[in-house]
Amino acid sequence: MNNASLIRLVALAAIWGASFLFLRIGAPVLGPALLIESRLILAALFLLAVGMALGKRLELRQHWRHYLLLGLLNSALPFLLFAYAARSLSASLLSILNATSPIWGAVIAAAWTGSALTLREVSGLALGVAGVALLVGFDAAMLQPGAGPAIVATLGAAASYGIASVYAKSAKTVEPFANAHGSMWAAALLAAGALPFFPVVARPDAGVIAAVIALGVLCSGIAYLLYFRLVADLGPASALTVTFLIPVFGVLWGHLFLGEAVGWHTVAGAAIVIAGTALITGFSVGGLLSGKAAANG
Repeated sequence: MNNASLIRLVALAAIWGASFLFLRIGAPVLGPALLIESRLILAALFLLAVGMALGKRLELRQHWRHYLLLGLLNSALPFLLFAYAARSLSASLLSILNATSPIWGAVIAAAWTGSALTLREVSGLALGVAGVALLVGFDAAMLQPGAGPAIVATLGAAASYGIASVYAKSAKTVEPFANAHGSMWAAALLAAGALPFFPVVARPDAGVIAAVIALGVLCSGIAYLLYFRLVADLGPASALTVTFLIPVFGVLWGHLFLGEAVGWHTVAGAAIVIAGTALITGFSVGGLLSGKAAANG
């Protein structure tokens, strides 16, 4: 991996880690539905502008069903679930639980294909469960009202990402930028159905408005462009190693800007979850540095 790719990888992790900070700022004020609908529309408009500048076409007649399913699984549903949970859980906890997505993906892929999990994958799954149990068992947020449903929603969001990854591997190949652009419009359409169920709590101030813009333009639009550049330069397996860095920044931003405590259980739980994810994905430091990652299985 060259220096430019390493910088892009760290920048992407920092941006996606910050998304949980912005969710914590916006969700208690705007409610999860309006926050996510605004995020999706801003991201779609940003990608539309980029697509027009690059001459990229969506080919809606051919791929609209694909965009709807990918938009549901990879954006609308997980975004809404994370925003729902952000009203109760810390940015740190949200970012760490997000790292279980590859674990869900491996379990879902095994169920989808009817194949058995390998010993390494079973070990990774066990570590992931242990890490989540440690986080949930010792986190002070669990004493807050609504914490239980919020944990379920967060794990459901991670599982949705896992399903999306399995679907994307089995679906007809669509150009990566078109996947991002088309799925964002589809997700905005689907997420609009949640608006009547989650009213706005209070009038947003400048900080909340800035968080919404950052979620849409920075954490969705620009982040996708960085991610696709990494996929082009390193391949999809190595690009997905960003998963290991996101919790680091999620915890860091939550501590610096929201004053969230970083207890021993946060560090230990995050390390165990990341170790489980590394086993599931076959991650190796040597593979990352060479621009390659070990294959699953």
